[in-house]
Amino acid sequence: MEAKAQARYVRVTPQKARRVINEIRGMRALAAVDLLKFAPQAIATDVKKILESAMANARYAAEQANERFDDADLIVTAAYVDEGPTMKRIQPRAQGRANRILKRTSHITVIVGDEKKGA
Repeated sequence: MEAKAQARYVRVTPQKARRVINEIRGMRALAAVDLLKFAPQAIATDVKKILESAMANARYAAEQANERFDDADLIVTAAYVDEGPTMKRIQPRAQGRANRILKRTSHITVIVGDEKKGA
């Protein structure tokens, strides 16, 4: 059983989000939740919520299909971060000049699947 969860327009740069996502890709889902619980990066809490949502989606899909389900069998088959829209802001500088500030956003996707189908 494969399930997906996605968070769009998350206010973090894609580069920072990829640092966390790269750590959990290919891991067992329960171990990835434990890793994210203690990760020092701020985005780890958002990624943990997305991963738990994907696990809940897999549980719901299994119940609808009347299949056996166990959280321990789930692995993170795919996890990636796409760049969302960038908000442009202006910061005043000396002598009437202005600097542009780029506030980047990310679209984070996590896909979990069965160990049997993933291997």
